[in-house]
Amino acid sequence: MSSSRKLQVVSPVPADIDIANSVEPLHIAEIAKDLNLSPLHYDLYGKYKAKVLLSAFDELKDREDGYYVVVGGITPTPLGEGKSTTTVGLCQALGAYLDKKVVTCLRQPSQGPTFGIKGGAAGGGYSQVIPMDEFNLHLTGDIHAITASNNLLAAAIDTRIFHEASQSDKALFNRLCPANKEGKRSFSDIMFRRLTKLGISKTSPEELTPEEIKKFARLDIDPDSITWRRVMDVNDRFLRKITIGQGPEEKGMTRETGFDISVASEIMAVLALTTL
Repeated sequence: MSSSRKLQVVSPVPADIDIANSVEPLHIAEIAKDLNLSPLHYDLYGKYKAKVLLSAFDELKDREDGYYVVVGGITPTPLGEGKSTTTVGLCQALGAYLDKKVVTCLRQPSQGPTFGIKGGAAGGGYSQVIPMDEFNLHLTGDIHAITASNNLLAAAIDTRIFHEASQSDKALFNRLCPANKEGKRSFSDIMFRRLTKLGISKTSPEELTPEEIKKFARLDIDPDSITWRRVMDVNDRFLRKITIGQGPEEKGMTRETGFDISVASEIMAVLALTTL
């Protein structure tokens, strides 16, 4: 950030959103160029957002290392100045006033606290990330995708339990290994892995005995053992504990479950640890 980009500070300080809207963001390609990143190093998400690819780390590994400063463990002031505001303010001081090349790293906010008392995690006042509203509510959509993925798995678990409770072994097997136009059945690669896990070495669906068909077709999940819950990224205390399966089509297969916040889900943990 050059000195020409400094904002004129006014008093009293306007609302965060008014400050954010008063600034014309730089195109993300300009920021990437200042960081010596080529277009091959990032994926664009509109004009003001991008994801830096991990391949950039390998290509730039011979560059001289910089300094890594961690801001953490700060109790916010009554006005809400905490880790994010301090981090952004520190980077502004290093970049705009000391003319150092600096990058601010903040985690994507959860929508839950954003719509609660805490507010967002973009900083505040003149020490904030812009566009503040996009940063707090959507960014690149990762949390929304995590929510959908988690809930798809939750739905699959309950649907599987329902089908196993309402269908015969033969009907389940026919769904898993349907006959083709010639009347022949076959196993997919993932099915062979399941057969191996079950200790079944046969390679043709026609060779399975009734007992092996039952072992193959049923997961026999105990509903009381399920710890996988639905998630959403909004604070809603009345969904912490719910009863599902109350519709007449579910034939009385009710059970207690609940919602967690999306950023505390197992899918989020997988995303945080992935290297691809």
